[in-house]
Amino acid sequence: MEQAEHCLVEREGHVVIVTLNRPERRNALSGEMLVGLWDAWQLIDRDPEVRCAILTGAGGTFCSGADLKAMAAGDQSPRSQAAKQRMAEDPDLHWKALLRHHRLRKPLIAAVEGYAVAGGTEILQATDIRVAAEDAVFGVAEVRRGLFPLGGSTVRLRRQIPETLAAELLLTGRFVPATEAREIGLIGHVVPPGQALAKAREIADEIAANGPLAVQAVLRSLRETEGLSEEAGLARELEIGGPIFQTRDAREGPQAFAEKRPAQFTGE
Repeated sequence: MEQAEHCLVEREGHVVIVTLNRPERRNALSGEMLVGLWDAWQLIDRDPEVRCAILTGAGGTFCSGADLKAMAAGDQSPRSQAAKQRMAEDPDLHWKALLRHHRLRKPLIAAVEGYAVAGGTEILQATDIRVAAEDAVFGVAEVRRGLFPLGGSTVRLRRQIPETLAAELLLTGRFVPATEAREIGLIGHVVPPGQALAKAREIADEIAANGPLAVQAVLRSLRETEGLSEEAGLARELEIGGPIFQTRDAREGPQAFAEKRPAQFTGE
């Protein structure tokens, strides 16, 4: 896979780290970045050796949303034109890149430093576990620019935090510091500045040490049972989870426990 300059992909064991890489623009979303994100999500989904992924930003910022200056001026660089060609060939690419029309089959952890606003908070809502530095800032501020947050926030945010708070944040466009974001349930961990990626990597390593088929099935059940009645949810859980007990990994786990050794999961 050709690596995009605005989106770096690094493989470390069973973990892939995807880094938004436009620090001079606070990692504002560019066409090249969106193409790079979509390529990264496909790589993560398709490679059986990848068990967990982390999304972060370079230069002490997560993502400041769409590049409004570039939108206004029109970027004519070769890289931008190449990205436009990719998006012309796949009109849904940008929504899949932003995880609006695509969800990873593997767990995705957000490691947030600095600003995660507008599109930054929108893509955050498609991650499964979220770590942020104490000085991180969140917000969906599109209404302040006369825009609509089409990344999914009017649907997802009220399912993840109390509805009245979701409405307030979306309608005022106000920013939220990390401590408040944790209090309302938007993020799960707050760490000292500069430590978000290290904490995310710690969690990713814990996940990657588990049975990958079991992890992916649990993730799938969490998503597919949302909004169902308890009866329907339990039935779907049984459909998803039952086959896991027939896998080689399901035999390896208990055997490794009995033999007092680390399990050697193969994803089979």
